[in-house]
Amino acid sequence: MSVLRPFRATDAFKFNNVNLDIWTETYGISFYLSYLSRWPDLCCTQEAPNGRMMGYVIGKAEGRETDHHGHVTALTVAPEYRRLSLARKMMGLLEHVSDHSYRGYFVDLYVRCTNVVAIGMYEELGYSVYRRVREYYGSLGLGRSGKDEEDAFDMRKPLSKDTGRRSIRANGREMIVSAHDVS
Repeated sequence: MSVLRPFRATDAFKFNNVNLDIWTETYGISFYLSYLSRWPDLCCTQEAPNGRMMGYVIGKAEGRETDHHGHVTALTVAPEYRRLSLARKMMGLLEHVSDHSYRGYFVDLYVRCTNVVAIGMYEELGYSVYRRVREYYGSLGLGRSGKDEEDAFDMRKPLSKDTGRRSIRANGREMIVSAHDVS
């Protein structure tokens, strides 16, 4: 049986099996360590009985008083461990901490518009598209030009503090903004 546990600094040295995936955005080790030092309770990993990392989520709390929220920076599950509801468990933990510890209004994340499997999963979890962000994902290192090329959906799920559900909108797919307009 696998275990959902806090992400540790040493995990950054053993997550290649998870990160080597076309859908996963990867960052430098200092990036992961900075998240871990600021928001350790929003970073967790799912570990197999043999110690192999199955997946992880890295999150943060951000925003001002009126739009304070949890943000999913990275969520990924190794291909051999998909379809086991691991992502749902990790998202559930991040949402719970964002709601109860940080008292956020919502949780948000960015997902490639072409990643229909992930979009479907997030919609099943109660997320909806808040807006489409043009040219959010870059293509450096993919054999293409250095220009940003792929759009993202900014997806959000209201938490208990958002009683008026102001963090979501019905026509989010039609709300298009530039990547330069999002912080």
